[in-house]
Amino acid sequence: MPVKKAAGSKSRTKDKGTAIKVSPKGARTAPLTVSRPELLVNGSDRAFRVLVHGLFAFFARHEAVRAGHGARIGLVGIEYTVLISIGHLAVQEGDVSVNRIADHLYLSGAFVTTVTNKLLQQGLIHKTPDPNDRRRVRLEISEKGWARLAELAPVQRQVNDVQFDCLSASEFKQLSSMIERLIDSSNRALRLQAYFADQNGPAPDAARSPKLDLQ
Repeated sequence: MPVKKAAGSKSRTKDKGTAIKVSPKGARTAPLTVSRPELLVNGSDRAFRVLVHGLFAFFARHEAVRAGHGARIGLVGIEYTVLISIGHLAVQEGDVSVNRIADHLYLSGAFVTTVTNKLLQQGLIHKTPDPNDRRRVRLEISEKGWARLAELAPVQRQVNDVQFDCLSASEFKQLSSMIERLIDSSNRALRLQAYFADQNGPAPDAARSPKLDLQ
């Protein structure tokens, strides 16, 4: 069967009738978005772009799930995330501060303070001065806050189970490890990006992790 030529392009034929498309003269070639060999396939960054666009699609849906969890108990997504983080860290570590939540969620301390103040106004948490350090504030979930999380849990479990039902136990462990490494490398990428944005500023600080303020 003859091979049809694409409109506006030429083609030449190899053995066994395999057509090789040749780009039209003067056609644009998109610049590569990565240069590491590990991220290129036959010199193309298409697979990388498919990956990052897939990650965008996943995280957009995950954010929608998070917002849905929060809405079920009368909170916006970040309020729900901070509330449940206080609860889980309190159970695991027994003592939770604003800075601990900020480190756990990779957020700025000022932003976490703003969110916890909103939770405090709603009676979902308590803030008490640390008797060993008056500058430090302890965070605890109130009975009302625990009641909200208990109300959410049955639906939350089902939704989370479905969202991640494509992972085996080993894949779950691998993904968790990869996410930790991607957070670290993304922090380095943000520092480098900030450096390029301000060429007169200091060189990227490898020890400093950017803190983000999310909605």
